[in-house]
Amino acid sequence: MWYLIVFLISMVPLIELRGAIPVAVAKDLNLVAAYVICIVGNMLPVPVIYLFARKVLEWGCDKPVIGKFFTFCLEKGKKGGDKLQAKAGNGLFVALMLFVGIPLPGTGAWTGTLAASLLDMGFKKSILAVVLGVLIAGIIMGTGSLLVANGVNFIFAPKV
Repeated sequence: MWYLIVFLISMVPLIELRGAIPVAVAKDLNLVAAYVICIVGNMLPVPVIYLFARKVLEWGCDKPVIGKFFTFCLEKGKKGGDKLQAKAGNGLFVALMLFVGIPLPGTGAWTGTLAASLLDMGFKKSILAVVLGVLIAGIIMGTGSLLVANGVNFIFAPKV
């Protein structure tokens, strides 16, 4: 049951694998199995985001209720992508991988994939950079979660 829950958590935008791995550690799940499940869950929406998010945002720009928000998202994504591309130059692949791999709020697979789509980075190259970033984020979160969990267990363990 908890494997399904961490799978679903890893699919949620902004939370993604970064929130699912600590839950798996807290529930004492097999970390290797949870890691694989979280990666699959985090990556499942990525091709859909790459292929359709930009189109949906462009479609919604002239709509009455959502137009301003969709336009804001497109402009913000384009400005951010242009900045990233200007700083990264030919290293855009590595920059995207590190952007997704460093587990900070708003830097996950969803955001990275949308940025890659807005930059016309190319489907295969974008997916590979995001997968590598998710793998890195998973290792960081798994290691950090284990350190925190073992530190808490060590502090509160009964003294012998």
